[in-house]
Amino acid sequence: MSAMKDVYIDKVVVHMGVGESGERLVKAEDLVKQITGQKPVRTIAKRTQPAFGIRKGAPIGCKVTLRRENAEKFITTALGIVERQLAPSQFDRTGNVSFGIEEHTDFPGMSYDPTIGIYGMDINVVLEHKGVRIARRNVERRKLPEAQKVSKEEAIAFMRERYQVEV
Repeated sequence: MSAMKDVYIDKVVVHMGVGESGERLVKAEDLVKQITGQKPVRTIAKRTQPAFGIRKGAPIGCKVTLRRENAEKFITTALGIVERQLAPSQFDRTGNVSFGIEEHTDFPGMSYDPTIGIYGMDINVVLEHKGVRIARRNVERRKLPEAQKVSKEEAIAFMRERYQVEV
């Protein structure tokens, strides 16, 4: 197998949706910072949803993007929480993996605090082959060939081999 076909983790996005701004969002940001060790960025609502009391442009969550060693350590911890079991439906056709953690208290060093409550989070893992830069660069940008995209089967094989995940 060539070095260009090796699968690697490009980034891990940890997202915590709260659904409202204010005190709950600030608490969520603090939790994400404690768990990941990085400062989170607020996410805003794309459209108004009156049934949930959400206005377009209002901050409703926070996210953090982890790369390199931070991403590797976080994924190892997060997969331990979900007991290294993922469903085939959690892999998409372009080689990304998404799963959720229902309670932040499952992370090591985190305990339940009644003043904070319990928050869940979504974790998205983006897998890539080397050479993807041709589709992102500013000069001489090219379309990424199908052979250079990570398939669902390659993503499943990578997660099984690297993290001993059951699918």
